[in-house]
Amino acid sequence: MAAPADQRIAVPIDDPNADTEWNDILRKHGIIPEKPPSPTPMIEEAILEGRRIAHENRLEGKELDELDALEDDEDEAFLEQYRQKRMQELNNLTKKSIHGSVYPISKPDYAREVTEASNNGTVFVNLTSALGTNVESRVLSELWRQAAKEYGDIKFCEIRADKAIENYPDRNCPTILVYKSGDIVKQIVTLMTIGGVRTSMLQIDNLLVEVGAVDAKDMRVIKRRREAEDAKDDKSAARGVKNGNLRHATVDDDDDDWD
Repeated sequence: MAAPADQRIAVPIDDPNADTEWNDILRKHGIIPEKPPSPTPMIEEAILEGRRIAHENRLEGKELDELDALEDDEDEAFLEQYRQKRMQELNNLTKKSIHGSVYPISKPDYAREVTEASNNGTVFVNLTSALGTNVESRVLSELWRQAAKEYGDIKFCEIRADKAIENYPDRNCPTILVYKSGDIVKQIVTLMTIGGVRTSMLQIDNLLVEVGAVDAKDMRVIKRRREAEDAKDDKSAARGVKNGNLRHATVDDDDDDWD
């Protein structure tokens, strides 16, 4: 028969993670492991840090007239700092805006206008459809014009696909080619992967950021994203009001049944 000291005693443990005096005793004697640290403080710290950054960047992407409208709500020195920053950004963009419209090119111009030009900056090419019935191609051509106007510091070109590449299938149109330093660094065949016929300037902005043509903190990108978020919030609020009215109407109808 084993000595009492050698016998293993079954210690009752209900919940090893519970904060009880009994579990504290068991942890002290190494019978159950120490509780892992609670993630709550780290989560709270991350939330606070996110709020701090959001508060500090609350004026990012706002135009000068929008900043002027905040004179009664913001600290004047802080507001003036952003005004100066925005004016500097606008001046820099004006100096860099050497394009401003889409370049319609032909095959003989391609090497000069696209491949060689990409050594001085990113060049975006839209290979368009020869058919007027290609909706995606029409959508992209319109977005190309808008992008060229807004991003005058970036070169946007357009050429009919079958004129650039012999026998290029129309089903692959539109095709986006992105050139950098003489090479193709990105290719998108049709708009199916980025939004289809619903593709908007938000997706074009994302493409520009992805290939490094503009910074993610570019005020044009930030402003459009903020506007999209505001529109989404407004839509959600309107849907909530509508659903609330429907519920109210349903309750009223139910009440009428008891009359």
